[in-house]
Amino acid sequence: MRLSGEKMTGRMAMRKTYGKLRLTLTLGASALALSACMGGGNLDWDLRQNGGATADAARQATAAAPTPDANGILSYPDYQLAQARRGDTVASLAGRLGLNPEDVARTNALHANDPLRQGELLLLPSRVSAVPQPAAIGGASGGPIDISAIATTALDNAGSSTSPAASQPIAGQPLTHRVERGETAFTISRAYNVSAKALADWNQLGPDMGVREGQTLIIPIVTGPAPELEPVPTPPGAGSPTPEPPSASEPLPDEDPTVAGTKPKETPPSPDLGSEASAASAAKFAMPVEGNVIRGYDKASNQGIDIAAAAGSAVKAADAGTVTVISADTNGKGIVILRHADNLLTVYVGVSDVSVAKGAKVTRGQAIGKVAAGDPAFLHFEVRNTSKESFDPMTYLQ
Repeated sequence: MRLSGEKMTGRMAMRKTYGKLRLTLTLGASALALSACMGGGNLDWDLRQNGGATADAARQATAAAPTPDANGILSYPDYQLAQARRGDTVASLAGRLGLNPEDVARTNALHANDPLRQGELLLLPSRVSAVPQPAAIGGASGGPIDISAIATTALDNAGSSTSPAASQPIAGQPLTHRVERGETAFTISRAYNVSAKALADWNQLGPDMGVREGQTLIIPIVTGPAPELEPVPTPPGAGSPTPEPPSASEPLPDEDPTVAGTKPKETPPSPDLGSEASAASAAKFAMPVEGNVIRGYDKASNQGIDIAAAAGSAVKAADAGTVTVISADTNGKGIVILRHADNLLTVYVGVSDVSVAKGAKVTRGQAIGKVAAGDPAFLHFEVRNTSKESFDPMTYLQ
């Protein structure tokens, strides 16, 4: 039995309508599922809502993101970062800071002509600093040096000129992380137990949270431990989790019972070697130059000491360390800064004929240069920590 043409057309129209209805229902269900995953616009990137261990709520609290200075520079003891402006390329950013574009590009796994996103942070291959003003150096009459204007800038340079894959912990300085192949902002934030949002804010990442291989990220400074999460209830029939015994985290101490009647051996008293040491051997630092102190330390006006010495006298390292800065003031007098153990820095101002190179290791008493000519000729010597706080050098020299 054959259907007439009108009935055949009606049945085909009905089939098309039914197909459209199924497609509409399928798309609607998909949209609802996506909306549920996004939680009303807050997409859970880890796809572990309802108590997932990698949610941002389980991350450690971090400090507010740092703000670059007027030149777009973030300065830390071991490195500096520069913030890109609108329309910047690697070459234009490097030119503005007086750096080699190829060096900046190589440090950040980029090409010199690559465009930069506004706000993007680049690790600098070497330190940049402002030129000190002549008034900060003192007049030609050999007046006192106000080191706060030049040593502070020079102290900004007391870091490594190489780009670290992961920096060592220094108080107040964020750790750095060099992105490896396959890593994302989310895997990196999990590795350091900080939120992905904090990592993005500190590094000015784009909306897509994209990172590239070879890029250096700074890790947000932790200000508090992760909050304690409420235990996730177990599903019916699954049973309660077994608590971890205390011995699983802290092993029991080894037993070493003393046999009854055994008299313990007496420890002989230690000799007081400190009383036998000479003043020179007991001092933390050695005198950097032979001469008399003509101006003492004052926290407000002279954050070091001035030591009178003949021009051309040898300037020696106060202790073993690393040369981190070689610079000069506007009068051409050299500035040398050494980094020592315990995060201490020694600053030498008024040095000529510098005989060491930046990054070189020096030993205690090794000559690093000569006293520059002056009227009178003298060496300005400071002791600071990596936070730039100054200390009276005489307490380290006596």
